[in-house]
Amino acid sequence: MTLCSPEIVSGISNREFLERYAAPGRIGLSGGTTFIDRAICRAERHLDATKKWSDWSHTFIFEGRRIDGEHWVIESDVQFHRRHTQLGVQENRLSKYCNEKLYSTLAVLDLGLDETQIASLLKEALTLVAEHARYSMRELFGTLLALRHPKLRPSDNLLAQERAMYCSAFVHHLFCKIGLDLATGVALKNTTPEDIARTTLARAIWIWKPAAAIEDQKKPHPARNLRDRLRKRIKAR
Repeated sequence: MTLCSPEIVSGISNREFLERYAAPGRIGLSGGTTFIDRAICRAERHLDATKKWSDWSHTFIFEGRRIDGEHWVIESDVQFHRRHTQLGVQENRLSKYCNEKLYSTLAVLDLGLDETQIASLLKEALTLVAEHARYSMRELFGTLLALRHPKLRPSDNLLAQERAMYCSAFVHHLFCKIGLDLATGVALKNTTPEDIARTTLARAIWIWKPAAAIEDQKKPHPARNLRDRLRKRIKAR
């Protein structure tokens, strides 16, 4: 199978983007501006032939709209609140991702699941919420090691822990439970958000970026532009 061509969505806020494309069983991806987000995106450069940083540092599952009228997501994440810290699989309002300063890039992947598949997926996700499955920082370092040494990627994470998983391992696990392998050839706990973004199982992909970011992508890189000018001067001589 080939990769689905993404549709770039602009001209709307990230809140409008999420409201438009969120649906139960779909996958969400985010790229953030914090140090941790950028460190994850940088580490994923090993997956790209040109060593380009990934756009994605986190992934989650859309649960659907609930009685409060809000869309909710299920994710494995680390959150620091005023009086407590959440580490592990949890439910959160989708509005968490409506901060454009923190979440500079978003995507929604639709795998075309039927109602039975969606129910099974969410049931497994909620089971992990109820069982307080932990977030594994240790496994992140194991995955970083596997990114640097690709031969390790199909094998079990060297730092694997029981009853624990980070965000993309969580999403990969859920889909494996319904018979869909999002990242063939990659061990469950060596999966990255970039692997999820590249899945060949997606029927539709929508990507949101601020208009300013899209314009910046169109501009030539300053260093590359300088090199091109120097080459033209050398040839002219």
